[in-house]
Amino acid sequence: MSDGPDRWHRWLLDVRFGGDAAARQQDLTSFLYPVRDIVLDRARLQPGETLLDVGAGDGLIAFGALERLGPSGQVVFSDISADLLDHCRKAATAEALIDRCSFVLASADALDGVGDASVDVVTTRSVLIYVKDKAAALQEFYRVLRPGGRVSLAEPINVLMSAGDPDLFSGYDVTPVRALAAKVKALYDSIQPMGVDPMLDFDDRDLVTYAVDAGFPAVKLELRVSVTSAKQPVPWERFLRMSGNPLAPPLAEAMGQVLTPGEFAAFSDWLRPLVEAGDGRERRAMAYLTAVKS
Repeated sequence: MSDGPDRWHRWLLDVRFGGDAAARQQDLTSFLYPVRDIVLDRARLQPGETLLDVGAGDGLIAFGALERLGPSGQVVFSDISADLLDHCRKAATAEALIDRCSFVLASADALDGVGDASVDVVTTRSVLIYVKDKAAALQEFYRVLRPGGRVSLAEPINVLMSAGDPDLFSGYDVTPVRALAAKVKALYDSIQPMGVDPMLDFDDRDLVTYAVDAGFPAVKLELRVSVTSAKQPVPWERFLRMSGNPLAPPLAEAMGQVLTPGEFAAFSDWLRPLVEAGDGRERRAMAYLTAVKS
């Protein structure tokens, strides 16, 4: 018996933003909508086409595509989370879009239920970072596309988003509490090891290789890296409830596992003012890949 929505649903709609609906809306406006628009712009959608959104999540890309495809366009929502597919199904019904939608429970590297040469466009946003066999995923994208079909992907390149500086924790200077930060980092590294975990075992060059090897004769990739000397201020209690991805525990849980009560207090006393003031460094690296099937 389920005890509630699965971890993918919980993280995407709640934990990622520390349970703050206003923060979720702010992130949508400042970051997620612009990424969505780049993905859809580069997909070169035509009225009446069928788009497969792999790892549809809460439907960010898929619902944006429905607006662009016109009344005869179709969107296939694919995800490994039945709870997120149910969320999208309810949203599509509420918006009177359900007749233009279909839903497939499948992973990116095994798109069972999606026929050969059955879609015109495949999109992803932050999906391949959770897939170990990324080469198989690109082969599946090639398989389901019709001749002339396009892929448009946006994937974070996490190996470029951290400088590996022991004096930084989540972009904040923790020099005076470096030993405590190292304990928390070690827990996260044990859960998602560098070079082993799917989020940390590839870069932009690998994405190009996977696409070419899958059979796409025309592949383009743009890598966007940004570093800023300020972060968005975040209330401390919300920061403690947040996690960077569905597989990682929220910060408070991680600190509680590896720090004594005294260490927890000392680490909090140093980090909290920095977090609430936004006094840190923000790094982002996003690869936008497009490919066309001949």
